[in-house]
Amino acid sequence: MRILVIQQKRIGDVLTSTIICNNLKAKFPDSTIDYMCYPNSIDVLIENPNIHNIIPVTNKIRKSTFEFIKFIFEIRRKKYDAVIDVYSKLGTSLITFFSGAKYKVSYHKWYSNIFYNYSYERFDAIKSEFGLAIENRLLLLKPFFSEKITNVKPKIFLKESEIAEAKNILKSYNVDPEKPLIMFGILGSEHYKTYPLDGMAKIIDFTVAKTNATILFNYIPNQKEQALEVYNYCSEETKKHIIFDLYATDLRQFLAILSQCEMLIGNEGGAVNMAKALEIPTFSIFTPSVRKETWQLFENEAKNVSVHLKDLKPEIYEKHTEQYIKEHTFEYYAEYPLELMLQKLETYFQEYKN
Repeated sequence: MRILVIQQKRIGDVLTSTIICNNLKAKFPDSTIDYMCYPNSIDVLIENPNIHNIIPVTNKIRKSTFEFIKFIFEIRRKKYDAVIDVYSKLGTSLITFFSGAKYKVSYHKWYSNIFYNYSYERFDAIKSEFGLAIENRLLLLKPFFSEKITNVKPKIFLKESEIAEAKNILKSYNVDPEKPLIMFGILGSEHYKTYPLDGMAKIIDFTVAKTNATILFNYIPNQKEQALEVYNYCSEETKKHIIFDLYATDLRQFLAILSQCEMLIGNEGGAVNMAKALEIPTFSIFTPSVRKETWQLFENEAKNVSVHLKDLKPEIYEKHTEQYIKEHTFEYYAEYPLELMLQKLETYFQEYKN
């Protein structure tokens, strides 16, 4: 079989959708599985033995009708037997429809029958130990599996050379191997997914006081000003524990450095999903406007804990729509009781040590 999986954007979504590839390759070991995504998400797919080819959807393809049509015919010439469209937008619907595949699989929308011969309603509110983001992707495997699927966890694959390079980087910054090393996701992928910077600094202060850890910040050069703002909010004692200038120059390097950390703490998002895929413990803070049921992944495992306003003050979600809460995100961030969050974090540290 030749199979194409499509999940075009957002690193967390692209990574989570690899469970489709992992399960198909296990069931059909002689199959060829390709993965289509935007170029900025490729790094979480590299070295995955269940993915044969990564097909980047470049800006040139996305912004030119001619290039897009040419791309559709390039995909058609590959003669896929199955196309699984996780992204499920009009562009990918057209790619799937014209692929000529026998199995054209996606989520159900009002127009689905035009483009797909297998479409499924997303779960909206089921109890799941894995999270809805996982359960909904497993839905798309229904045409190929009658048995229960147990391989549900995304994985990131690093080369030994990448890990060795990360260790050398840490050594060059004189990171003490005897102390815990904690990565902080100080910034969210969007402004509304970023916990207030002064509050994040208080969480970092608390973490250092309780663990005596060395702290790394997850940021990229164009976010340095915001990162510096967080740093400046921290106490003078905490600053001694932060290696501010140690950051990765690309995503693969970040993944390798993250693999050497004791845990990741910070804003829920792609970095948290990457940590989970590397089996690194996570303590994450959700933005009030993201549905916790979808992205609270693998919190059946004690090493993954999150804080969401819905758990603290569910009455807010009974009064207002998700869109309203999103538009007033920073007002609702103020509803997170910092003391309660720190208590939960202290419990997490204690349980993790045990």
